[in-house]
Amino acid sequence: MAALPQHIESIHTSLWRGSQLARAYCKAVDTGYAALSAELPGGGWPLGALVELLVQQPGIGEMRLLRPALSELSARPVVLLQPPHIPNALAFPFLGLPMNKLMRLRAPRTADALWCAERVLQAKTCGALVFWQQHIRAEALRRLHLAAQATETLLVLIRPLASAQDASPATLRLGVRPADGGLVVDVVKRRGPTRTETLSVALQPSPILLSPYGRVRRHLPAPAFAGGVPSAVVTAD
Repeated sequence: MAALPQHIESIHTSLWRGSQLARAYCKAVDTGYAALSAELPGGGWPLGALVELLVQQPGIGEMRLLRPALSELSARPVVLLQPPHIPNALAFPFLGLPMNKLMRLRAPRTADALWCAERVLQAKTCGALVFWQQHIRAEALRRLHLAAQATETLLVLIRPLASAQDASPATLRLGVRPADGGLVVDVVKRRGPTRTETLSVALQPSPILLSPYGRVRRHLPAPAFAGGVPSAVVTAD
């Protein structure tokens, strides 16, 4: 009988041991946060796969969490589908995302939004698709995941944190909650061992915190400075 290979990944790239992170069998883009990237198979956000961000509420910093990856992928258009708020035309260039590379899509019904998402993925011309959706059926998740696998697009589906208890075909699922200094991230699902500890991710302040006028209007204290660089503080996008 032939001896078993030392590394089961050598049998097929989609195999991995449950006690270790899977090796990347698809391309990935760095998250921009070393502690987070170290916990993800391939060391970043997987391309050509469904990624879920399960947020406590919209606007807690999810766009700033995605900023480094979206900035790197912005050579091709970045699509924002069903965003809960009107994107700020001044904030996105500040985050390194040129406005001429952003596309905002709105659909009157969930079925229309899902149709738009599939068409964007099938076009294979976009660097990233960020899709906000409150409720989505399991079969729709599978269709999105299958459509993403034929691309090299970063597909991020942003859903409520309560959706963490639902089954999903997503390759990666992260729970995201606001915290002092940025966000707390829980690894709900990944190709690798279960992680029970949370991750703290410090975020760059939103542009409103760098404006004295904005701080007065929001009744917020000025951010602390260390060596001329503003420290990370909690704020809404």
